[in-house]
Amino acid sequence: MFSYLAEVWRRRAFITTLARYRLRAKYEANRLGILWIAIRPLVNAAVYGLIFGVIQTGATRPKDYPVYVVVGVFFWEFFMGCFVEGAHAVTANRNMVQSLAFPRMTLPLAVWAEKMFSFLITLVVLVPILILFGHYPSLKWLWIIPLFAAYAVFNAGITMILARITVHVTDLAELLPYISRILFYGSGVLFSVDTVMQGHPLIIKAYDAYPMYQVLKMARHFLTEDAGTAFNPHYWLFLSLAAVITLVVGVLFFWSAEERYGRD
Repeated sequence: MFSYLAEVWRRRAFITTLARYRLRAKYEANRLGILWIAIRPLVNAAVYGLIFGVIQTGATRPKDYPVYVVVGVFFWEFFMGCFVEGAHAVTANRNMVQSLAFPRMTLPLAVWAEKMFSFLITLVVLVPILILFGHYPSLKWLWIIPLFAAYAVFNAGITMILARITVHVTDLAELLPYISRILFYGSGVLFSVDTVMQGHPLIIKAYDAYPMYQVLKMARHFLTEDAGTAFNPHYWLFLSLAAVITLVVGVLFFWSAEERYGRD
């Protein structure tokens, strides 16, 4: 396995180049081009925020709701891109897999790198939005760096796990849109779990151990000054462990079927 990972590392230029060209090919046909990386989550945040902002009453709606939704949607897009497009990393490149000899792990890693590049662009766009709503840069924003690192590691593992599963269980690709919606609506992207579930302490405890919820709550806490986004310090430990375990499982799980890709 270590020689295999060394071979993957030697292909790092291929991974980043494939990621950049996938990103370029996806948007270059549009007039606004790469701006759609920022426009799409902004539109999603506006639509979802409007709908859920109307549904939620003043008592249940989080403070500074527009910022709450924008931060949640922007951070969620990174995970969802890895989750959905990572599932097609191998199956969408079947001809390449069947005709060329190279470490197959480079394919899901290229998807992950593409989504990471997109996420970094949206973070830049997020800064003026936060300033517009009165949240100015502070030293707390530096905590986004280790949070991003843990989040990126977690998403790398998710990408590799989904990439292998859909090779052997192709029907899963048909269920992914429904699974992704359930995860989106249930992860606290659009509502405050502490407020909505305040009468259900066991559910709140379950959320406290959910990596995606931890990421969203920590990001909101660091980027805004809202005391209502405070989190338990054990989130760092839980998220770090989840990231490392998910990456290790993803690497081993994907690598163990290396010889089967392109044959099944």
